[in-house]
Amino acid sequence: MISFFSYSTYFCPFNYLSYYDFLNCSSMKLIGEEDLSALSSVLAKYTNLSNLELNLENQIGTSSIGLSSLGSALVNCTDLSNLTLNFRKNKIGQETASDLASALAKCTNLSYLTLFLSGNQIGAKGMPNLVSGLVKCTNLLNLTLEIGGNKIGQEGALILASAVSKFTSIQTMTLDVTCNYIYAKGASSLCFALTQCRNLQNLILNFSRNKIGDKGMLELGSSIANFINLSSFTLNLRDNKIYNEGTLELGFALAKCINLQNLTLYLYNNKIGYKGASGLGFALSNCTYLQKLTIDLHWNKMGTKDTSCLDLALENFTQLTYLNLNLNCNSINDESACSLISGIVKCINLSNLELHLCYIQLSAKSVSFLGSALAKCTNLSNLLLYLSMSHQQSSSPNLMKKILKLKRLVVKSIYLY
Repeated sequence: MISFFSYSTYFCPFNYLSYYDFLNCSSMKLIGEEDLSALSSVLAKYTNLSNLELNLENQIGTSSIGLSSLGSALVNCTDLSNLTLNFRKNKIGQETASDLASALAKCTNLSYLTLFLSGNQIGAKGMPNLVSGLVKCTNLLNLTLEIGGNKIGQEGALILASAVSKFTSIQTMTLDVTCNYIYAKGASSLCFALTQCRNLQNLILNFSRNKIGDKGMLELGSSIANFINLSSFTLNLRDNKIYNEGTLELGFALAKCINLQNLTLYLYNNKIGYKGASGLGFALSNCTYLQKLTIDLHWNKMGTKDTSCLDLALENFTQLTYLNLNLNCNSINDESACSLISGIVKCINLSNLELHLCYIQLSAKSVSFLGSALAKCTNLSNLLLYLSMSHQQSSSPNLMKKILKLKRLVVKSIYLY
């Protein structure tokens, strides 16, 4: 184990660091409060820092000593504009969240802030302390906040929402609140708060494993429909007990996001069936400016007819250049799979395709059809196919032979399971 003071010795000779300082102490599992305090005393000497990244997945947060010292150091870094703090899996709780907030409040010139706080003990009672520092970073253009597994609950989500609504100038935001028991009320409050961020163009939301359900999707949808200025949107709703009704609400909302160019939807391990998939397909057909589309629907309840509307939607994506579609572990038959593939072929500008069809009962004829169809995608330069092992013996040679006819193809991979 490298002692902290080896780091101290390493950094001391550098009296002028104006661009980037990277400290990685994640392998030093015994770093605690006094060690962070010592590190902070070293950082205080680098007054010209503009970019700082600290990786400290250790034992920080058991008392106020370390984070208070960090705040005292950061106040000297008056040129700091880009700050990343990785405090995952530490001991930050209600009281020490206040110390972290005090440190952040001293970084008044920040434009880019990334906070990795998952796996701590902040809770609902610690959220007011944390956001009190966040809201003082008034010049932020880009914020990433990962706070998964902190049991903030609905109450904590409401407090976070009140802070988010104040970032009216922000352009890019990532909020990861996975596994926090925020339920429908918490998720909808956060989405409503985001509608106040008028300059927001790029948004990533991770609401996975929060038991949002169909009721929550109804409330979420009313806010998502107002994200009309977004050009890039990633929404992770995995493991949320979403059925057809909730998927329909999501579809209605996305249909109004007409300026989207990049859309990523993680909907896997829900209960989405024919009706929900149909609504989603029709909704996406309105997003005609899409250039990049990722949809993950594996481990749902899609049946033999459920891809037909996705097929119709794909026909309208004339500007689509990147498509990643995951339908693993659904009950899709040959007919619906061929219909889907026919839709993909009609995306005439497609240059990147990633298609997941594992654990789906496709015949050799369907796999052959897949190869013939892909051979017509003359603009493809990158292709990744994931197929079940049962296809290997009878179909993979012919499939590869047809794919190799694509003259522009640079990257080509077929994974057989």
